[in-house]
Amino acid sequence: MYPSRFRYEAPRSLDEAIHLLHEGAGEAKVLAGGQSLVPLMKLRFAAPELLVDINNLPGLAHLDVAADGGIRVGALCRHRDLERSAAIAGAQPVMAAAAPLIADPIVRTRGTLVGSLCHADPQGDWAAVVTALGGHVVAQGPGGRRNIPIGDFVTGPFQNVLEYDEVAVEAVLPAPRGRVAGGFLKLERRVGDFATAGTAVALEMDGDRVTRAGIALTGVGSRTVDARAAADALVGHALTAEAIARAADLAAEAAQPNSDHRGSASYKRHVIHTFVTRILTRVTQTSEAAA
Repeated sequence: MYPSRFRYEAPRSLDEAIHLLHEGAGEAKVLAGGQSLVPLMKLRFAAPELLVDINNLPGLAHLDVAADGGIRVGALCRHRDLERSAAIAGAQPVMAAAAPLIADPIVRTRGTLVGSLCHADPQGDWAAVVTALGGHVVAQGPGGRRNIPIGDFVTGPFQNVLEYDEVAVEAVLPAPRGRVAGGFLKLERRVGDFATAGTAVALEMDGDRVTRAGIALTGVGSRTVDARAAADALVGHALTAEAIARAADLAAEAAQPNSDHRGSASYKRHVIHTFVTRILTRVTQTSEAAA
């Protein structure tokens, strides 16, 4: 199929892009990587009257890792940039683990982390990572900039809180206050497929004790699942077998999967339990090897 007719604009400044979106009055879409939007337009699941291409805008392709470990990812930073970044590999293991598992190499060349967050696919990988890390999205519109916690950003399947004349300009991951650990695992039927179930775990450690934890799940609910009870159960404790089992149980309970052609609800909960156990066990093994 071919998309319906649309007007195309390629602004040269962020203010111009915001002005065009304002003129579009809710009938405009932002084009960054286009790896989600373009297929939807081809199938006519999306039919914007105006496409605002932000790829010419300066200052949005940044990937900044501060000395304190805080990370800023610009709206035009590609999945490939995150995958190949030595700074990310050294600063945040959950991001480093997720980056090479995003879709396939072709999509990673053009797609963006911020675009993935805005698309709000319940099976999206980056939303789980950003949720586990406690990050936020920075949006800019006619009234200036605002910070939106990731837990408030997505309102439902393929829905976010951006106003029609706002652009998500970057995602921000806070600086950790201890040694970082964690990982990301997902089950997919083939490379590049959507996740049957996926888990992001982000930890901050003081010695062998967890001082902060985030656990988020993808593919097992109508939006990214923040397994807060599972994460809180780890805080203040060492990663003993009992603590790991408790967190895995709570994460599986937090999952809200449906049975479908990818597997039954009970199977997907089992996958979540296995993934949380596996990630946390690997953290303990890595810590022991480094000791």
